[in-house]
Amino acid sequence: MQKVRVPINSFQYGEVSDSLVMRTDTAIYAASAQRVENLLVMAEGSVKKRTGLRHAYTYNLTYSSSDPVKSYLASFVYDDNEQYIVSIEQSQLRFFRIVDADTISLVDTVTTDVNSTGLPFDQDYIKEYTTAQYGDVMFICHPLIAPRVITRTSLTNFDVSTFTFDSRPDDKVIFQPYYPFQSQGVTLDPSATSGNGITLVTSSAYWDITGSVAGGAGSNSNDFLSSKHIGVTVKYHDTEIEIVSVQSATSAKGNVVGTTQVRLAVVNPLRTVSGTTTVEVTHLGHGFAGGETIVISDASATGGINTTNINGSRVVATIIDENTYTYPAGGTSSSSADGGGNVKITTHAPTVGWSEQVFSAKRGFPAAVVFHENRLVFGGTIAQPDTIWMSKIGNFFNFDVGKAEDINAISLTAATGEVNEIRYLVSNRDLQVFTASNELYVPTYLNQAITPANAQIRKQTPFGAEFVQPASIDGATIFVQYGGHSIREYLYTDTEDAYTSVSVSTLASHLIDSPLSMAVVHGGFGLSDSIAFVTRTNGEAAMFSSNRAEKRASWSRVTTSGRFAGAIAVHNRIFVNVYDEYNKLQLCEFTGDIGLDMYIYKAIPSNNLVDVSDLYANTQIVDVLATDGTTVSHIGSFTTNSAVKIDISAHAGNGYTHVYVGKKFTAKLITNAIDVNAGNGAVSGDVRGISSVVLDVKNTRSIKVNGSSFSSLAGFNGKKEIRVLGYSRDPQVTIEQNDPLPFQVNGLIAELII
Repeated sequence: MQKVRVPINSFQYGEVSDSLVMRTDTAIYAASAQRVENLLVMAEGSVKKRTGLRHAYTYNLTYSSSDPVKSYLASFVYDDNEQYIVSIEQSQLRFFRIVDADTISLVDTVTTDVNSTGLPFDQDYIKEYTTAQYGDVMFICHPLIAPRVITRTSLTNFDVSTFTFDSRPDDKVIFQPYYPFQSQGVTLDPSATSGNGITLVTSSAYWDITGSVAGGAGSNSNDFLSSKHIGVTVKYHDTEIEIVSVQSATSAKGNVVGTTQVRLAVVNPLRTVSGTTTVEVTHLGHGFAGGETIVISDASATGGINTTNINGSRVVATIIDENTYTYPAGGTSSSSADGGGNVKITTHAPTVGWSEQVFSAKRGFPAAVVFHENRLVFGGTIAQPDTIWMSKIGNFFNFDVGKAEDINAISLTAATGEVNEIRYLVSNRDLQVFTASNELYVPTYLNQAITPANAQIRKQTPFGAEFVQPASIDGATIFVQYGGHSIREYLYTDTEDAYTSVSVSTLASHLIDSPLSMAVVHGGFGLSDSIAFVTRTNGEAAMFSSNRAEKRASWSRVTTSGRFAGAIAVHNRIFVNVYDEYNKLQLCEFTGDIGLDMYIYKAIPSNNLVDVSDLYANTQIVDVLATDGTTVSHIGSFTTNSAVKIDISAHAGNGYTHVYVGKKFTAKLITNAIDVNAGNGAVSGDVRGISSVVLDVKNTRSIKVNGSSFSSLAGFNGKKEIRVLGYSRDPQVTIEQNDPLPFQVNGLIAELII
């Protein structure tokens, strides 16, 4: 029999999968553990009991296994002093103001439903919402509803409205993106180019007729009033026509929005040819055919042709390309020259040069939204899942591509050879695009702004993203890989001159199956490392501390008496939704050194009966920490009485003024099987025992080591030997604490008997 002292100096890799059980030869095995529960892995390699969960608000929402996700949390930060949490629910939005370190207050509630300007939340889609916030405004997107705009109007008031594009004051033209959804060669022929109730005829089936036929007195029985095309705007050259009814697959009626015209979106669009009557017109996407009649007005003289010979009714002669055609003028030009001035063309001949608004109930709405380089960026609709749209610089409500000037709006499609369903957009080093199948980006060149001339989408990695909002951490972006079994770090590297997507969950994949939400804080929980907190659809949670310099993600599991249902970071604070043990949804914050979950802070009344009815019910068991303003003591477990009060009169003489009342949780560390090289190889699998454990702890009270208790009235610091005895083929050290007290382990030495 031989005794060997085996040191475990660090737990810096946190909890690892049991797939490493035989990798005793690795440095990771020596500096990790089988279970790290409710413990923070510190940069130095020690583990410390996590902070408690302070209660902030009780929702009128209860858990159901069929629809567990009832609230989507979003951060709304105006500045360091004005910070909010937005809870997006099926029937309402709640706005919580973070007043200070101790106070979170519900300041406004906006009721919503399908028929209002609010958010029609279907329970199944809540987790698929995306948000982006800038100043006093937040945008909310989902592919099945029009984007909504949340506007903070005061410290305690918010308005919700449907996103509306800007329009041109003179002719009401709407600055929104358009796209030709029709099949190639399908023409549109309006009966007129002004007025209401004009007829729009297509040369092949186009209009949506999926609705029911309207009937009754005073109605047109042939109008498909529930068609998804109702309310949609089509663009006939520069004329915008709103569809008001659909008669058939080839016929609809509409109202002209503004002045009927085509503005040539180029400088000097007319060119005369010397010695001829030919006028060449640069007209982007004109859609005309030879022989069509057009009317030109407001053209200035050019090339020596009298103005009256340029303007007027003209016939298209030659189609040079999709952007250029010619017509004969009323006189011969004496020279070749460019000109045109303010040119308008009015016509209503059949043309293939027409398009439909991009965002609508028919084509879908943006799935993703972000602010990037002073542009509002939308991404992915049902009809165009792999396209992004960028607003005009400095004008978030103008998406008119117009002239190809640097500040103008941009429409960009990921032409990667496959359809990439955009799910999230992230503004980081570049504009990052996360799709269901790939990770893309829109590069920024030499610190220059993205413009219509240089904008492009590049494919990088092939993993795809789940419906979990990505988060930035230490300059990288972490996202949940499609399928929900891995969390990856999307990061640009100078060595590869490209983005890589490296898994940060490989060692602890068992902790992140089916993630629901992620929240990241930088230097939170009192640690120097960045912390990512991950909730899962099964109600469990995990977190990891990140240290890229050491290529380390240190994972631990987080448990509570209830179920986690979402998380959000607001600066360096993490807020979570938790279903308590009675299935009531609670908003809580990880904060302080209080070892209780869903705790409340109360002043002790003169009768020593503390009222906890604002959170708890009668006959509930709670734990209580009491303070005199200087020290905090655990005074025990209590059962609430019929008046939902706890009686602490037994401690009345100790000078306590306030109590923390909540639910205790267990912190647990289980080492990997302790192995040693006995000279003839490792002894993995051999029967061996642990005779004693020497712990190096800091500010630690009331723990158990392999079932043996170690208690201290004050926080113990230093080394403590605990005698244990037990034999196993996989001997382990289990350290646990069930009381709401401090707990930190820096390392240990196990005396192994082999």
